[in-house]
Amino acid sequence: MNGKKGCVEININPSDTKTKRPEPGKNSCCREFSVKAWIQKVWEFAKEDSNRVKFSFKVGLAVLLVSLLILFRAPYEIFGTNIIWSILTVAIMFEYTVGSTFNRGFNRALGSLLAGILAIVVGQLALSAGLVAEPIIIGISIFFVGVITSFMKQWPSLMPYEYGFRVILFTYCLIIVSGYRMGNPMRTSMDRLYSIAIGGVVAVLVNVLVFPIWAGEQLHKELVNNFNSVADSLEECVKKYLEDEGLDHPEFSTTLMDEFPDEPAYKKCKATLNSSSKLDSLAISAKWEPPHGRFGHFFYPWSEYVKVGAVLRYCAYEVMALHGVLHSEIQAPYNLRITFQAEIQDVSSQAAEVVRSLGKDIGNMKRSLIKSLLKRVHSSTERLQRTIDMHSYLLTNYCDPPEINSSKPLPKLPEEADPESNGLENNTNSGTPNCTFSGSLTTAQAQPESYHELMRKQSRRMHSWPSREVDAFEEEGVNGTDFLPRMRALESTAALSLATFTSLLIEFVARLDHLVEAADKLAKMAKFKHEGV
Repeated sequence: MNGKKGCVEININPSDTKTKRPEPGKNSCCREFSVKAWIQKVWEFAKEDSNRVKFSFKVGLAVLLVSLLILFRAPYEIFGTNIIWSILTVAIMFEYTVGSTFNRGFNRALGSLLAGILAIVVGQLALSAGLVAEPIIIGISIFFVGVITSFMKQWPSLMPYEYGFRVILFTYCLIIVSGYRMGNPMRTSMDRLYSIAIGGVVAVLVNVLVFPIWAGEQLHKELVNNFNSVADSLEECVKKYLEDEGLDHPEFSTTLMDEFPDEPAYKKCKATLNSSSKLDSLAISAKWEPPHGRFGHFFYPWSEYVKVGAVLRYCAYEVMALHGVLHSEIQAPYNLRITFQAEIQDVSSQAAEVVRSLGKDIGNMKRSLIKSLLKRVHSSTERLQRTIDMHSYLLTNYCDPPEINSSKPLPKLPEEADPESNGLENNTNSGTPNCTFSGSLTTAQAQPESYHELMRKQSRRMHSWPSREVDAFEEEGVNGTDFLPRMRALESTAALSLATFTSLLIEFVARLDHLVEAADKLAKMAKFKHEGV
């Protein structure tokens, strides 16, 4: 206030009125930083697969070689402007692998040959029909060629030659139209066929002789990597399921879309499920390749790689289902999970060893004694089944221990004991938890309030599903008689998630038999050497 009525004095700091100007060189630094980041990404992308750089180098070399035919005067005087077709052929025909290039080259050569012959025949026929009928015949022929080729490339058995039909269409149209204007369809067709042949030969020679990238080798490595991904993901999933104690699980809706960054093997296993089209494409390309390297005999069984990959994906489905149980909201208590820890770990480790051994044998192209490892897995699985069957009361009964410690496993019965006769009665005298069937309310009804507090603490410590039910029941004000059966039903549902996990693990072992059979068939047809030979 400045002493006058109704007046207010506002002091403004002069420093605030000054507009802040960007520091000189700041934008340039940000721009420089972004360029460095981009260069780093490019470097990492090239370092991830060196074949990408090799492929780019080969394409540039092939295009340069055919461009010399235009840059030098002598070949240009022979072929004229038609020599540019060699550059187009290299750009269209050059593929990542040798097999794909041979496949594309076959379609290109056959399509160009058929289109050239058809253009010569139709061109001569139209030329002999007179000046009035010539453009009509050419136009009608273009229409029918477009209709027939577009329809035939949709035929299921002709789908692999879809590119060849496209080559027939555009090559015929260009030849017949240019020949009509130039007045010599025969010369035009021959010059363009020569140019296409030169481009195709250059593309094949460069792709085969300079840093060749074989589709068969790529298929071989991809299948081996899939085996290792499934094995690693299985061990990772079981390890997290048995070691997860007191951790908060995310909401179920967000879990489904989560990539689980703390589980690197999960992403690889997910890629294995999506590798079907990649394996099929590599197998088709590998069939076009000549014998090379380790694959030194004709008619190599590349299709068997696809069959083995399909069986492996069926095993990967079970691993993904195990991940689903791991990240679901309905979780068995931790002390119940570690009760069967030894048996579950034994089965998972041996099953992963079988899968990893199969991948190693295929990678080394050798045959080892996988059947002995498979028998060990079966023995461990039978032991897990017997343990689950003998202690099934832990999955369906209610246990009311006086002091709960979520880090200790629940007590098991000896193998010769009968859980329905005297096994449960002996636990009372030995100081172990008192376990009764879920339909019996005698012990729990005697002390409903202590049970209420006990279950609330136990639910939060072991993050059993649903952790909020105790508070909801307390707010509703239900009595002990209605409260206990409902809580026991929820406990039983949570405990059964362990049974789901173990059944999925047993199903994975059952599918290993089919995987071993498929790998053995591949080894026989590919003539793998026996180990030690």
